[in-house]
Amino acid sequence: MIDEHAVLDSGYKENFTGFQATGEKCPIKDPGANGSDSAQRLVAVTNESEFAQFRASVPPRADDETVDALFDGRIKLYQSRGGYRVSLDAALLAHFVQIKPDAKIVELGAGNGAIILMLAYRHPSARFTGVEIQAAMLARARRNVVLNGLQERVKMLGGDVRAIAALAAAGSYDLAICNPPYRSALSGRVSPNPEKRIARHESECALGHFLRAGSYLLAKRGRMALVYPAFRCVDLLTSMRAAGIEPKRLRMVHSFRGSAASLVLVDGVKGGKSQIAVEAPLVVYDDQRRYTAEITAMLSGTAGRI
Repeated sequence: MIDEHAVLDSGYKENFTGFQATGEKCPIKDPGANGSDSAQRLVAVTNESEFAQFRASVPPRADDETVDALFDGRIKLYQSRGGYRVSLDAALLAHFVQIKPDAKIVELGAGNGAIILMLAYRHPSARFTGVEIQAAMLARARRNVVLNGLQERVKMLGGDVRAIAALAAAGSYDLAICNPPYRSALSGRVSPNPEKRIARHESECALGHFLRAGSYLLAKRGRMALVYPAFRCVDLLTSMRAAGIEPKRLRMVHSFRGSAASLVLVDGVKGGKSQIAVEAPLVVYDDQRRYTAEITAMLSGTAGRI
């Protein structure tokens, strides 16, 4: 399957063997060539010299962390070895959103900060705020901001989206983004790791909490964009409307042309009128089981930097 490290384009690891598959929440399946794990085909570091140069540019990390790369090494990222790690859906959302110059953007449930880092790279005039409830993830996100020299445009706040009024004023953002937990609290296998459990299951905050927080933070006609499993598309659309955010753009994500959708990307407008544009499907793999040109451009950071 496409494991959650597939978005990481360089295998910057001490053993030079690529990224370990840990089965995060991204539901897109990748059969791989001859059944092999797709992540093993993403290794970019091929010699000790290249690895040493990369490591020399990164401050020391904790023993339970890896230091990885996005956008061909232009973004560096500390991540927990055994906790929640960045996934392909993060890259999809970062390239789906539409951002105007000088916009103010908030991410609800920012995790390690990967989506904001990608957006900050692609939109140099925008300013970003991340909200994260988990203390360890928040601390790592703040370190990632410093690691990438984005302190002037990015800030990370600790807090609960269920008490969003304590963190920011109403109507203070142009865009809210969110990659919320995909599963209800007790569905599927619940991970004993708190980072994974909270990121994957609605054990702390449910979809409605994120949407109501987004609606509160958005200015009139502000937008909110989310990525969610296709099988919960109806839940997402009805919950957006209930929160006062009218769905306006929708794009389904498919592993292969002709396969069933695995993810849905949706963009809505606070107080918008009822009408939605359904965009052309986004296909991850071509017939040769290689990334399509669109996905390749996303993962390399060359897709429409603004």
